[in-house]
Amino acid sequence: MNIDIDTLTNEWDELSREFSELEDCNRTYIELLEQLHSHQQKCFNEIKHQRYRMNQICASLRQFKNVQSPEEKEKIANLEKNTIKRKAQLHEIEQSLPAKSGRYLRIILGDVNVSILNRNDKVRYKDEYEKFKLILNVIGLLMAFLNLLFNYRVLELSYIFLLVWYYCTLTIRESILKVNGSRIKGWWRAHHFISTVAAGVLLVWPQGEHWQLFRKQFMYFNAYISVVQYLQFGYQKGLLYRLKALGERHNMDITIEGFHSWMWRGLSFLLPFLFVGYAFQAYNAWTLYHLSYEPVDAPWHVSVMCGLFWVLFIGNLTTTLLVVPEKIREKTKERYRLISMGKSMKLRKMMKQNSISENDIDIAGENSLVSNVTSSLEDDGDKKGN
Repeated sequence: MNIDIDTLTNEWDELSREFSELEDCNRTYIELLEQLHSHQQKCFNEIKHQRYRMNQICASLRQFKNVQSPEEKEKIANLEKNTIKRKAQLHEIEQSLPAKSGRYLRIILGDVNVSILNRNDKVRYKDEYEKFKLILNVIGLLMAFLNLLFNYRVLELSYIFLLVWYYCTLTIRESILKVNGSRIKGWWRAHHFISTVAAGVLLVWPQGEHWQLFRKQFMYFNAYISVVQYLQFGYQKGLLYRLKALGERHNMDITIEGFHSWMWRGLSFLLPFLFVGYAFQAYNAWTLYHLSYEPVDAPWHVSVMCGLFWVLFIGNLTTTLLVVPEKIREKTKERYRLISMGKSMKLRKMMKQNSISENDIDIAGENSLVSNVTSSLEDDGDKKGN
């Protein structure tokens, strides 16, 4: 196929015009990025200003505790109600803004913004985290079985190094998820940090009599935990999907190694498996405790691993047992929400019967919404122990 030089020149001219459009698009993109940063900073400053002024107003309100006038009491009640409403509104605004990285992320990654502004990208990152856990869990299960079949030091170290890398990666990914709205808190994050330390101690535990006495038990433990985590993943994934579809769970909620209050919505068949796993952790600690005395001259790794297994056992068991009273508190809050919704519906019914103005109904509905959002904020605070 022969192409003359004039045709090539025309194609180049057309490509140049397209490049000019690309330059204009890129220029607009850069300007929008600068405007985005400017608007973000303005929002942060305004939120800070709002909270500062609210704190001043709340501090001044304390001197009106002993007022007797009904009119003043009503004004104080309105101010307190508006303060709660404004806190809920600021909380909603903050969810759309980039959050600062925690200390752990700043140490690992430096002062880098890890906020994901697009909602779909947040959910996609969370799903990648779940897939990562599932794939590594299956690989860990296979390697644990291989270590039970073959007693090779290289295979052992490969598996333990995989555990170190896995838990280190989990802590980083979970910290990024937390910045982007995930509500994993308290013990379940600490659990992975402790597991990282434990895997590091195992990696430097020298091969000897004490390790050989504990080796097979440890591999059985990891194989069992991998099976339980696989069962949990399948169960929790389906349950979370249903609860999110009903609007009862946050899109950034993730599966965990333990038991959460929302799992009461379905079958709690996982509890026996979890308690057996916790008992296995206690048994590991008990075995290591005896190994620290006999045979003699036990390395320091034995005592450290004994303490770490005890901490994991106590933390897991305590956190799981606390789910029951937390569930009772959630039911109480749910009852108050239903009462609030009932009042709103009753007002609408009165409007039809007595011709109450639409403005009064809007105000009542707004108060009900603020009550629900505030209750949601209280839920986040209550779940810090989970």
